[in-house]
Amino acid sequence: MGNEVEEAVILAGGLGTRLRSAVPDLPKPLAPVRGRPFLAYLLDYLAAQGIRRAILSVGYRREAIVERFGTSYGGLEIDYAVEEEPLGTGGGLRLGLERVRGPAAFALNGDTFLGLPYGQLAAALDAAGGAPFAVALRPVEDAERFGRVMVEDGRMSGFAAAGGAGPGLINAGVYLLPRDLFDRHPVPARFSFEKDFLEARAAELRPATLVADGPFIDIGVPESFALAQEVLEDMVYGGRPR
Repeated sequence: MGNEVEEAVILAGGLGTRLRSAVPDLPKPLAPVRGRPFLAYLLDYLAAQGIRRAILSVGYRREAIVERFGTSYGGLEIDYAVEEEPLGTGGGLRLGLERVRGPAAFALNGDTFLGLPYGQLAAALDAAGGAPFAVALRPVEDAERFGRVMVEDGRMSGFAAAGGAGPGLINAGVYLLPRDLFDRHPVPARFSFEKDFLEARAAELRPATLVADGPFIDIGVPESFALAQEVLEDMVYGGRPR
């Protein structure tokens, strides 16, 4: 599947509630990192991976995102899926998938960066033979904040019970999804993709997994946002000029 996937859906409708002290009145993906929106780093990385079209699923303060990125950026065609009311990550993702032109698209959160060769995620899905979609996982030293993923034979089998510090695999928030995923697996209008779909149906759907050990940062809390100011440029560009 991987070679023909040239589209990505980015969830860019977050309120950024936990970042309000550092980033007042901006959607999370526009949080500035060394003078540039976090979302610009994600789009640059996608373009370098061969993605040609990005669908931004937007809600809160969407006009600020549209004004900043318009309909093209860095060689990418930019399209928008608009939430008229908050629909959760699942509802926003479904709106984005409805605008995908090809059979499948990568999907990612607009407040998280994972250094991942996207073709590897496609290869993992192909190798799984019959898996409905693929999920990128990331080993971390303390999985308590994120929730620990359980894997059997390269397929996600579930999530560990809440609590418990220590190392483990976490959902890194990057997926390869068929455009018609929610036609095959009906969902309500408003839902959390992580809680209500992925965690609730992991044992049933057993998605393919890829363990990625590249750089990872989630700017959803002030401490990580502060760290991004120091490390994100090198994570994305690896010393190359941008």
